[in-house]
Amino acid sequence: MKRFVVIFFMCTGFVFMVAQAQVPIPGPRQVQPLALTNAVIHPITRSSFKGSILIVQGKIKALGPDITIPDDAFTLDLKGAHIYPSLIDGDSIIGLTEIGAVRATRDYSEVGAINPNVRAETAFNPESEIIPVTRANGILLAHVVPRGDAIAGLSAVMMLDGWTWSEMTLKAPIGMHLYWPSLSVSFPSYYRIDPTMWRKQAEKRLKIIKKAFEDAWAYYTVHKSPPDDLLEKDLRWEAMRLVFERKIPLFIHAQTADQIQSAIAFASRYQVRIVIVGGLESPGVAHLLKEKKIPVMVGPLLRSPRDRWAGYDSIFRVPAELYKAGIEFCIIGDGGAPHERNLPYHASMAYAFGLPHDEALKAITYYPAKILGLENRVGSLEPGKDGTLIVTTGDPLDIRTNVTMAFIQGRKVNLQNRHKRLFEKYLRRISRAK
Repeated sequence: MKRFVVIFFMCTGFVFMVAQAQVPIPGPRQVQPLALTNAVIHPITRSSFKGSILIVQGKIKALGPDITIPDDAFTLDLKGAHIYPSLIDGDSIIGLTEIGAVRATRDYSEVGAINPNVRAETAFNPESEIIPVTRANGILLAHVVPRGDAIAGLSAVMMLDGWTWSEMTLKAPIGMHLYWPSLSVSFPSYYRIDPTMWRKQAEKRLKIIKKAFEDAWAYYTVHKSPPDDLLEKDLRWEAMRLVFERKIPLFIHAQTADQIQSAIAFASRYQVRIVIVGGLESPGVAHLLKEKKIPVMVGPLLRSPRDRWAGYDSIFRVPAELYKAGIEFCIIGDGGAPHERNLPYHASMAYAFGLPHDEALKAITYYPAKILGLENRVGSLEPGKDGTLIVTTGDPLDIRTNVTMAFIQGRKVNLQNRHKRLFEKYLRRISRAK
């Protein structure tokens, strides 16, 4: 089925047709029990085994070497293929952007620095061409996060298949997102940015953040005692009440050690739950993170060192250092959209530089689910959890591995995507040239 998305760009009187999209039809809801047999099953939270898994009404009913399969079940013999839980992208703007050069398709940030009432799921685009490309590499769940200069809004975990954003929402809101400014300029940006001007801008953003939290806390203090229905409502500060009441965590985006320290000190005044996002210098403040039991969503790992004097592997070793320090963590991808399919290779790089293999797998499955408060539904293969899983030819951390099938809550997902269509197209061109 073809769907046409036409974007018009006005420039000096000309109109250009930018894109034509073709997105696979979402899978139908599961109505018949599904049995995947003769597979190597990797539950993640326990040892792997060869056996079967039964999914009924979107939930895992049973799994093991020898389980009872109902007569009315649809059975698939996987012939020794591997089953893993869905990989989870812990920080992304997938569904909120399409073409970076076209402003009309960038819906991941709002005007202004203080937007706590923004809801990421309501802006999510189910028709994005990036979604099929991403899920074809085993990523069926994404933590979709708004971007901004200060308080950006509320995030959501989205299932990457469905007709509408409401149907694709697994859980929302997940947390409030705060982007903590850095007073120092990292290498190589140092050579093209004026450090003095950078520091002034950072100090200005800090004042804005502190003033917003003071106002939000004052609002919360006044409204938390009934009867608050007589008081005027402010949607921005109503959203912040969820943070102050500890119903959702405050995700603080910070990379450097000084950012992390100052952000934790500031947020601790309000006794809120904290999660650090980025955290490439978090091992330098490991004692503080461990003392306060603050998780870290670390990444992106596939990048150059932040400082010119740092070793080439300084970033690659961060997950292993957090693991050895006993800090709760998970691994995130690039944080964008087009390259989120590379998430497993961020984990494989961590594995190559000291993180145990099983921990690397957990870092993109069970650990992000735990940090996002979804470990009772996804992240591992256990009875009662969602039947959201992938079938592969081997280890997801190995770039040679292919995802052959995917299921979200028991419904089969179409893995066709733009990359495969282009591959098939130009493969034919080569064959014709011969």
